[in-house]
Amino acid sequence: MIFIIKVTTNKEERAVDMISVRVEKKNLNVFSVSRPHGLRGYVLLEAEDRDSAEEAVFNLPYVKGIIGKTIGYEEIKNMVEPSMESISIKEGDIVEMIAEPFKKEKAKVVRIDKQKGEVVVSLLAAVVPLPVTVKLDNVKVIRREEMEEEDE
Repeated sequence: MIFIIKVTTNKEERAVDMISVRVEKKNLNVFSVSRPHGLRGYVLLEAEDRDSAEEAVFNLPYVKGIIGKTIGYEEIKNMVEPSMESISIKEGDIVEMIAEPFKKEKAKVVRIDKQKGEVVVSLLAAVVPLPVTVKLDNVKVIRREEMEEEDE
């Protein structure tokens, strides 16, 4: 059974760590605790039954409670399985940063590392071009180099 645990936003990692420690100490029937990227304010907990899940999170800091219904793996599959084949960023693309600290900055893709899920970009607004490595899901393509060539 997979339970959705409501936690304090931006404290998901801390909550996962504390739940993991408690599960190990008490030897609970909890199989996994995860924080899917992009899911803010929640962590997922896979346990044998509701009692095990409740005991794993009861009275922990940052944990606000368990959401009523359980969910199936199919519902969270897209959040927990990497989907590297869907990457459509190419070297030379112009991208916009969609995460801090460079939010809304435009950059040119220099190199892509699909295994690590990272992209190296050069910020367009920078006076001196510096390579910056960011996660692939922190950028969105706004212009393709082929399109630029067609416009000329």
